[in-house]
Amino acid sequence: GQNFRPAGFSSVDSHVVHTPVDIYRLGTESLAKLARMAEKSASNLLAAIEKSKQTTLERFIFALGIRHVGETTAKDLARHFGKLDAVMAAVEADLMEAPDIGPVVAASIARFFAEGHNREVIAQLRAAGVRWPENEGKQRALAGPLTGKTVVLTGALPNFTRDAATEKIEAAGGKVGKSVSKKTDYLVAGAAPGSKHDKAVELGVAILDEDGLRRLLDGEQK
Repeated sequence: GQNFRPAGFSSVDSHVVHTPVDIYRLGTESLAKLARMAEKSASNLLAAIEKSKQTTLERFIFALGIRHVGETTAKDLARHFGKLDAVMAAVEADLMEAPDIGPVVAASIARFFAEGHNREVIAQLRAAGVRWPENEGKQRALAGPLTGKTVVLTGALPNFTRDAATEKIEAAGGKVGKSVSKKTDYLVAGAAPGSKHDKAVELGVAILDEDGLRRLLDGEQK
């Protein structure tokens, strides 16, 4: 199975740090065991470690080193589930409800959190004070005009940033996809739409402008 190997982690000293959790247990006395560790350097290191305890859910998930889970997938998981416990409890079918997570990635995530060792290290890190903001996520979005629909965004919209449009679509129960496929229900195209527009035309996907998106969100367009 997969073992917990946070990105960028390496043992500081074989007698002081054995696991990632040990980093957060370091104190002045243990640092004194490290050769040539000056008092000021030790203080700076402890301050940096304390600061690192405050992170984000997406960064923490990425740092777990789960196979196939890069920064983008970690961000998608964090936005979709909102809480680490929800990600850890999710079965493969639940995981595939998050944007762009297929069966291979879902299986890898589920295997990782099924490992008792990984769950124990996560629990120890939380107990050591590693923390992040959590929310209710998007997986339990109320039914809305876009429930069950997949929308892809392309080009620049006049009055919506990409993040704002994504939030409104998800709040309406929809899913925002990254690429156009047969499963795409709508393509919302702004200025300079590029290849996604051509793909939508090829597949017969409905293409909307910003006004069309607004009508969709208001339930005025099917």
